[in-house]
Amino acid sequence: MTANACIVGIGETDYCRKPGSGKTQLGLQLEAALKAIEAAGLTPSAIDGIMPFPNLGKAEEIAASLGCETLRFAATIHMGGAAPTASLQAAATAVTTGMASHVLLPAGWNGYSGVRTRQTVSDNPDSIPGGAIARDFYLPHGFTAPPQWYSVLARRHMHEFGTRHEQLGAIAVTMRKHAQLNPGAVMHGKPMTLDDYMNSPMLADPYRLFDCCLETDGAAAVVVTTAERARDLPGKPVSIMSGACGQPYPADEITNRKDIFRTGLTIAAPEAFEKAGITPSDADFAMIYDCFTFEVLQQLEEVGFCKRGEGGSFVENGRIELGGELPVNTHGGLLSEAHVLGMSHIVEAVRQLRGEAGDRQVPDAEIGVVTGWGDFGDGAVAILRR
Repeated sequence: MTANACIVGIGETDYCRKPGSGKTQLGLQLEAALKAIEAAGLTPSAIDGIMPFPNLGKAEEIAASLGCETLRFAATIHMGGAAPTASLQAAATAVTTGMASHVLLPAGWNGYSGVRTRQTVSDNPDSIPGGAIARDFYLPHGFTAPPQWYSVLARRHMHEFGTRHEQLGAIAVTMRKHAQLNPGAVMHGKPMTLDDYMNSPMLADPYRLFDCCLETDGAAAVVVTTAERARDLPGKPVSIMSGACGQPYPADEITNRKDIFRTGLTIAAPEAFEKAGITPSDADFAMIYDCFTFEVLQQLEEVGFCKRGEGGSFVENGRIELGGELPVNTHGGLLSEAHVLGMSHIVEAVRQLRGEAGDRQVPDAEIGVVTGWGDFGDGAVAILRR
C-alpha cells in the first residue's frame, strides 16, 4: 500500500541556537509547511490531511492558519522522536486509501529559545518519557535528564561487548564532518577532532558533551501524496517503499527489560525490509535518529546493518562517512545540524534521492533508510526510493 505513495515537497526554516529567535513554535512550523507546499507545486487549499508532532501543534490550528479549507484527515502518532518517521507510514496509508489527497507532516519547536529539555523535566515531569514510572522511580533518585536515562544503555553495551569511548567519538566526529558540507547546519564552520571529543566534559558516564544532540530552534515539513497525483506536480517524487514501527516492552521503563537492547526498531526493521522486498545491504545511505551517539550505534545494530555487539567496529575507519560503505546522516544530524525532532532526517533523505545534496551528495543514491527513536525506545523505519 505505501509503495504507491511518495513525498513531493520538503521545507525547512533556518536553524539557530540563540535566545529569542523571534518566531513562535507555530510560526516556525507554518514557515516550513508553506515551503514544503510550494516546493510540491501545491497551494495550502490542496492540503486535506495534517499530522502534527505530538504536543507541539494541533491540526485544526495549523489548517486554519494555512488556509486549508477542507481537512479530511488528521492524526498524531505519539511516539516521541519516532513520530515523524512513523507518520510517513500513516500518511501513505491515508493517501492511498482515499482518506486524503495531500498530507502535510510538520515538526518544529523553540528547542533552544523556549522551554529547554531540563526545564521540561523539572517543571512538568508528567510530560517526560516514561511518564509516571520516571516521575515516581527515576526523578527522586536524581535520574532526571535524558543523557542519564540513555547512558545506562551505552554503559551496558560497553560492559557486554567492549564498546569504547573512541567508537562513540567516531560517530560524533562523523556527524560534525558532514555538517561542514551543510551550510544550513548550526555547527557548520565548527570542525571537531577525536581529541576535541575526548576532551569534552563528561555529563553522564559514558556520555560526554559531544555525545549529546543539539538544542535548537527550527522546523521542517514534508508533503505526501500518491504516485498518480505526483505525475502532475513539478518536483521529483520520492517513493515510500515501506514503513513500520514498534515499541519495546515495557515501553515506559528501561532497567527492568528482559533484553535491554530490544527496542521498537528490533520489531519494526525486519517488517519494513520484508515489505520493501530488500535487505539492509541494499541501502545507499541511512538517516539515523541521533539523539545520542550510542543510539546511532544501537540502531545500526537493531536495524540490521551489522550484528548486535558489532556496532563499535562498524562505525570506525570512515565506514559511516561520505564515501564509506554506509554514509550516515549526511546533513550532520541532531548532533551537528539541528534538532527538529527527526523531520530533517526525512528531508535530507529526499534531497539525497533527488540528487540535490550538493557537496554532500551520495553518488547514484537510489535507496535510503530513515529511522526514528522516541521516548525510551519507540522505533520507526521508513524505506525511501528515488
